[in-house]
Amino acid sequence: MRSIIIFAIYVLSALLLFASCKTTNLLVDKKANYSTAALDSIFYFNKNYQYHIRKDDKISISVWKQDDLGVGSSYGIYNSNEVYGKWLMVDSDGNIEIPKIGRLYVKNRTVIQLKDTLKILFGEWVKNPIVDVKVLNREITVLGEVREPQVITIDKEKNTLLEMIAKCKGFEFYANVKHIKVFRQVGEHVHVANINLTKSGDYLKKNINLEPGDVVVIPAKKYKEFDKRISLIIPFTTALTAAVIFKGAF
Repeated sequence: MRSIIIFAIYVLSALLLFASCKTTNLLVDKKANYSTAALDSIFYFNKNYQYHIRKDDKISISVWKQDDLGVGSSYGIYNSNEVYGKWLMVDSDGNIEIPKIGRLYVKNRTVIQLKDTLKILFGEWVKNPIVDVKVLNREITVLGEVREPQVITIDKEKNTLLEMIAKCKGFEFYANVKHIKVFRQVGEHVHVANINLTKSGDYLKKNINLEPGDVVVIPAKKYKEFDKRISLIIPFTTALTAAVIFKGAF
């Protein structure tokens, strides 16, 4: 038994040397000073934020008791979600084709602005129309060390970082919450927020508001790869239990 333990110690030592020479997290910049790094102003809280329609968005239009005017009506008796293809695609020129109305430029409009426009246009056939507009593909992507990484479809305007992590069932054991990154593309430029959830204070600069299209990446702690290798050499154990075994051997 002692010889097996000694052998395991040698293997552990070799793995430690190997792990020390390996870069395990490309998303963690070891030279960056996260304690003083300023948050990019594009991630600042904006109480007036509203989503603006983009090309390739999928839009449903509902008119109360007027299913022939809408597309993917949420007021009708039939399923109208995206799976059934009941939506209008914003084309590369920023237009959609609406029954009875025809082509309408919608790019860069807010949902409220589009609803107000449609109420006026549908008013030609319906007195005081009740109109609802939804953008079906407003999504935030969460990757990395959470229990359920996923693409999250959102309906409301305000969505915080911690709220999205909660929707992913929380952090995994190896989550490196000091180096969370949020990627946001604006035009041709990609902005990155470096979030350290272990720091106290500056709550609004940590639990930032996320926008559709944002990608959140939670990297792993550097010893995750090492623990995986240990479990292959010493089955049914972890680095913690391995340490206990080694302690008892001396």
